[in-house]
Amino acid sequence: MTEPPSGEPDRRWPRHVYGAGTEPDPRFTLANERTFLAWIRTALGFLAGGVGVMAIAGIGGPVQLEVRVAAIALIACGLACGVGGLTRWIRNERALRLKLPLPSSPLLTLIAVGIAVVAVVAVVVVLQ
Repeated sequence: MTEPPSGEPDRRWPRHVYGAGTEPDPRFTLANERTFLAWIRTALGFLAGGVGVMAIAGIGGPVQLEVRVAAIALIACGLACGVGGLTRWIRNERALRLKLPLPSSPLLTLIAVGIAVVAVVAVVVVLQ
């Protein structure tokens, strides 16, 4: 376990991340944090898109099933980005601290599939 230069015990959270290995170069930790924040911004964009689709579609009357599927897919992508971004940050930070290769993530594939579902639904709605 690492201790800050002051000699006080390290109280950073989560302990299973910061209690592992040694301090990496701060540039890598900060880059990992910026990547996490980018995933959170993307998650918020997906959530706003899903809610926006439902709000705009609801103005004209009852919302079609296809529109609901697209909105749910966008919201699910937002959820996946948020949870996946945190999981990815934890795994990467531990790998950096333990001097291991960075782990791979299925998150990119999951989000790409979600966007493809929304695109197919959008084409179906537009062609009706």
